[in-house]
Parts: sequence; structure tokens; C-alpha cells
Amino acid sequence: MIRPHKSLGQHFLRDENIIRKIIDAVHPVEGDTIIEIGPGQGALTRHLAMMPVRLLAIEVDPRAVAVLKEQLPDTAGIIHASVLDVQLSDLAASSADRYRVVGNIPYNLTSEILFWLFDQRTLVRDATLMVQLEVAQRLAAGPRTKAYGILSVFAQFYTDCRMLFKVSRGCFHPRPDVDSAVIRLQFREQLPDVNEQLFRQVVRTTFGTRRKTLRNGLRSLGLTDADLGGLDIDLNRRPEELTVDEFLHLTRQIVPLNAHRSIVQN
Repeated sequence: MIRPHKSLGQHFLRDENIIRKIIDAVHPVEGDTIIEIGPGQGALTRHLAMMPVRLLAIEVDPRAVAVLKEQLPDTAGIIHASVLDVQLSDLAASSADRYRVVGNIPYNLTSEILFWLFDQRTLVRDATLMVQLEVAQRLAAGPRTKAYGILSVFAQFYTDCRMLFKVSRGCFHPRPDVDSAVIRLQFREQLPDVNEQLFRQVVRTTFGTRRKTLRNGLRSLGLTDADLGGLDIDLNRRPEELTVDEFLHLTRQIVPLNAHRSIVQN
């Protein structure tokens, strides 16, 4: 038994019923390449290692790496690293590989791991993840709800996102202070036709402006009053009122303006 480290956000899943539900939700089939994020003591990993799949487990804790190497067959690949430092393109057996990702991810790194997935989306087919219940609700939230925000827009832009089932805090050791949920992110094979970098900046900037009207957010992007006057959208609306399609439409209108000045920042 590994003693959980709070600094690593470790809460080990120990409920066999939930483990089986996650495996059933992933439904691995022969030929799949599965990446497990943060296997810890191997609650999920042991099941996956018995299936006819290519399994790669990414674990930052050297104690857990040692346990996994003792327990798992040689066919399972164990990568001792922070997942955020791993490039999926370095792991691909061929340029056609699209990974299936699974994991009980550290809740203190949830946003970073989600954007790690979004940024490498062309190599990811789907992701089945245990996250904080509040985050699961945010990812699947619709406009004009309290939970709707940046993560909602990006998750729904890059994926078909569904919350599969809730998981109580009593299923973990140590017991976390929050309930959890398992989500499924099915990555889109083709994104809408839009300047992706500008789209991401429009979403981030409009949600991040203190007085959250679209007008104020877009001004902070460098758009002039003349530019704003040419947009066919009510700029007194707030970003949480816009659907993903409306953010796409807004971004497409800004693209010609961006051709004359540098709006997108690195």
C-alpha cells in the first residue's frame, strides 16, 4: 500500500464496482492503444493489462512506478513522467495512431490535463476520465447556466462531452472533500472551419474581462469602436449567453479585422 501524497493530489480509487463500471464504459477492444493517466496503485491498470490492447501508463510518483513494474506484465509500458511533459506524438507507433485515454486524474491539474488533451486532439480518439463533479457539470453545461464558462465552450468545441455517472467520495482513499464523476470526451475528427487560435483567445478574453459584456471583452482584444460597429451581434450580451456556434460566428467576423492588425497574442 502506497501512502497517498497530498502534494500529488492522490486519491486512490478502491471501489471494485466503480472500477468495473469504468472498464465497461471504456469498452476496450483488440487493437486499441490505451493511455492511462496517473495509474497510482493500479486499480484500473491491472484490468486493462489483461486485455488485448497496447497499454501505456503515465505515472509521476516513483513509488507507484515501482509497484506497477512488479505487478504488470512486460507488455504494459510504464512511463515515469508528469503527463503534462509527455508528447503523444513521441509515443505513436504510426502517424495514424489515435489513443484512447483513461484516468482518475489529479483534481488540482484537471484544467491543465484537459488542455493537454485539447492541444493534442488529433492523436486522441476519446478520453474517459474521473473528475470532480463540479468540473463534470461545467464541461457539459449549456449557455445561461451558472456552470457555463471557458471549459464548457472548449470541451464542446473539441469534443462530444457526456457525464456518464457520479462517484461518491467514499469510493476513494483518502476520502476527498468533494464528489466525483466519470466523463466521456469523444474527440471530433474534424473541427469547424475557424481560426482556432483566435477562437480560443476570443473565448478566454471575453470571459476574463471584469465587466463581462462582449463589448468590453472585444475592446481588450484591440478592436476599435468602428470594428465593433461592424459586428452583427448584440455586444451588450455577456459571454455566458453565447452558444459555441455563436462564438464561432463572432470569431469568423473578427478574422478580416485581424488581417490588418495583430490581435492574436502568443
